Formats: sequence, C-alpha cells, structure tokens
Amino acid sequence: MRRLAVLGSPIEHSLSPLLQSTAFARLGLDMDYGRAEVASGELEAFVGGLDDSWLGLSLTMPLKREVIPLLDDASPLVQGLGVANTVVLKHDQGRATLAGFNTDVDGITRAIGQATSVRHESCTILGGGATALSALAAAAELGASRITLLLRDTSKAGDARDLAERLDLDLTVEPLTADDAVRTLDFVISTLPGGVDMPRIAPASAESVLLDVAYDPWPSQLATSWQAAGALAVSGLDMLVEQAIGQVRLFSGLRQDSPLPSEDDIRAAMRVSVGLPAEASA
Repeated sequence: MRRLAVLGSPIEHSLSPLLQSTAFARLGLDMDYGRAEVASGELEAFVGGLDDSWLGLSLTMPLKREVIPLLDDASPLVQGLGVANTVVLKHDQGRATLAGFNTDVDGITRAIGQATSVRHESCTILGGGATALSALAAAAELGASRITLLLRDTSKAGDARDLAERLDLDLTVEPLTADDAVRTLDFVISTLPGGVDMPRIAPASAESVLLDVAYDPWPSQLATSWQAAGALAVSGLDMLVEQAIGQVRLFSGLRQDSPLPSEDDIRAAMRVSVGLPAEASA
C-alpha cells in the first residue's frame, strides 16, 4: 500500500481524502490517502520524515508557495507560477526526490468550461493568495486578456503583476473593500475563503459567470446573490473535483494531461461522493 495525504492548516474540513479514495477504488489501486495538519513553516520537517511508502502529497493553504524551495523538479507551469499544489515522491537508495505540479489551473478551466462555452475578454479575481495566481493563469487560458485583481493589501500584488506581464495580460490592481459601490461584472473568480466580508458585485448579464472556490456552505453568500440575479455560479466543488482528477492522474503514474482509464465514470463517482450531480450542467 502506498501512502498519500493532503496537507495544510486548517485541514480537517478537506474533502480530498474522499475524492481521492473514490478514484483509487475505481482504479483498483491500493492507496492510503489521509490528511495531515501542517502549518506554515512545518512543511520541510514533515517531508523530511516521510519513508519510502509515501507516493504523493496534495497541498493547500498555506503550503502551495512554501513547497517551491523543497522541490527537486517542477513542471513548467509551477516554474511560471511559483505555486504547486501537488507533489509526487520518488525514492532511490533512501533519498526521496520531490516533483511539483499545479492542477489548480486545469481545475478552474475545466470547471468553467464544463458549465459554459461563453468567453469573456475581462475577468475580475478576488483575493491575492496562491490560488489567485492559478486563477489568473486560468482566466488567460479561458480567453481573458484584461484582469482586475481586487486585494485587501494592494502592495502584495507583485507576483501577480510579474505573471500578468509574462502572460501579456492587461492587469489592474484595486483595493478590495466590503463597502464598495456595486460592481457589474461579466466574469469573476473568487479565491476568498468563506466567512470573510465580500465586495458588492452583480452580473452584467445572464451570460455572466462566477466561480467561487469557497464551497462550504454552498451556495456561498456570493453565489447566492449572483444566482438570484439570473447568472451562472460555478461551485468550488466543481473545481475541487477537476483539480483532484489531475492529481489522481499523476499519483497513478500518468502524465498530468493523460486521461485516466474510464475517466468519465471516475469523474461521475467523484462528483457524487461530494454531493454534486454525476454530470456537470452546461
């Protein structure tokens, strides 16, 4: 049996063990996937204590950036973003090597792509953490060329500015406050955690789309108001499933872009396991 876990802090709420275990059972793979509370500054010690039974790690807040100096190898996407949410371990004569990947970008693009074929030239991203960088790259893949980044502390936009320049995107950084006048927007990706004060936003039309990575509870406050105005709100659960599929591909020895055997059936089982319908509604 090979061991894997999702790491982060807090981590007790994570649905990754349920998703991954569902996929491995369908694939007939003997994997033990758990969760571990690993706070900022504790990742290096945790990784140093892993034996050769460990195959991989899923990373969430606050570790997606902290893992970068520990990697022996990084995918081109990780090199470009400076953000990894997946680590595959290989063991050779008692030494473990760590390869880092990012499946969040694919998770966002597939979740939105399954829900709508409409593309927007501009995108507003709420928040400035590691997931916001993945959201920026995903927005570009989905056709957006103008990005507005709303941050509580606009001085922390350096990484986003650098990434936008590399991707040839027009980036505007503005302060995020809960008492702003209502912004009418076409395409929004919120990377803010649940329970925080949200800006006042509204869809510009019925073709407007919101992806809110916060999914507990769902619909979120932001999604509720967006849906009430008649527009599409995509759940963070959809993103969670899609990024997990990318991780399962890697953990099972495939390339990140190589589909799993019977992947549609596995996706359906993973979606049902977290309370989503078996098929995403378009």
